[in-house]
Amino acid sequence: MNIEKILDEAKAIQPKIQGIRRNIHQYPEVGFELDKTKSYVKSELEKIGLEPQEIGKAGLVATIGNNVSGKTILLRADMDALPMQEQSGVDYCSKIQGKMHGCGHDMHTAMLIGAAEILKKHENELCGTVKLEFQPAEEIFQGSPDMIKSGLLENPKVDSAVMIHVTAGMPLPSGTFMVAQGGISSTSCEQYHITIKGKGGHGSAPHEAIDPITAAAHIHIALQEINSRELEGNQFGVFTTGKFQAGTASNVIPDTAEMWGTIRTTDPENKVGELIKTRMEQICKGIAAAMRCEAEVEFFDFCPCMVTDKDLASDTLRYMKEMFNDKAIDLSVISGGKAGGGSEDFAFVSHLVPTVSMFLTAGSSLDGYEFGQHHPKVRFDDSVLYLGSSAYAYIAMKWLEEHSK
Repeated sequence: MNIEKILDEAKAIQPKIQGIRRNIHQYPEVGFELDKTKSYVKSELEKIGLEPQEIGKAGLVATIGNNVSGKTILLRADMDALPMQEQSGVDYCSKIQGKMHGCGHDMHTAMLIGAAEILKKHENELCGTVKLEFQPAEEIFQGSPDMIKSGLLENPKVDSAVMIHVTAGMPLPSGTFMVAQGGISSTSCEQYHITIKGKGGHGSAPHEAIDPITAAAHIHIALQEINSRELEGNQFGVFTTGKFQAGTASNVIPDTAEMWGTIRTTDPENKVGELIKTRMEQICKGIAAAMRCEAEVEFFDFCPCMVTDKDLASDTLRYMKEMFNDKAIDLSVISGGKAGGGSEDFAFVSHLVPTVSMFLTAGSSLDGYEFGQHHPKVRFDDSVLYLGSSAYAYIAMKWLEEHSK
């Protein structure tokens, strides 16, 4: 297969996929509520000549190639946005109040549609099947398990899986590919919600109330001891309280105080996470009881750590170097070999089939793209979309060719 031809075909559709991306960007939807986005993506795939099928609560899949023999490679793009107000200042800014594509999922979707168009042109050359996945609800870690439960990895059976995630605000030139190598490449994540119940009262008479804020503050401090005193030196665990809420007035002791946050580990069996959760419940309930309160602890939206397949990662890095030379690098050069702190629900797939995750810089801090993902002012350089499309297409074609026997 001719690399230059694939790159030329991708460049030719760059204006089209940039328009697709900007359209999706202006009308963001979150979670599983992706009716307009899903309909739009389905329409674009049908224009290419594909027959996308709905799967799960809000997903789409489509196949290209030989569905009878050969292996199947899965290419994935997530479609959901974040519940945040955009402040980027771009002229195609979100038109939906309180919703924004602040993580780049609109970029992923456009890149995969572009790859689909290229692959469809070369369908007769494929030594197997390419399965396209357009996924909802990545930000809440529910889209991937929902699609897996609904048959994502079957009919045809998936043999390997690839995802690309864009990044902004890094000190690397736009258009640089970073390929994760074998092992744990991103942490697990689980959300928690702690409710401390006391007894409200007047601020002038704390002795007549039971103050849940004091109990919650002591709990927050005590929970930090799990990392420093209860995990072994070779164990990794990050406990973060991101939201602390109590009361409505300065002179009122409230009935309740609440805390929300996340637990992250790099343990594929999640034994460290289970230890942290057990100790959290014991600490919360114990301290609350000592201060005459009650504590409830809820855990939800679990996502495992990402497991990158060594052989597939090696193949993918080789493919990217063939295409982009020194603009394709081993992610460990940047990370120092450590797992990334962010979590990704494609990790559910990585525990079932060989998987590789890649990153594409789309806006360098060297060029004024100072904000990263999940910031209301983040901007993404969508001039790199064709690179993502060509990468997806070439990886699929090359991997199927090399593993057809």
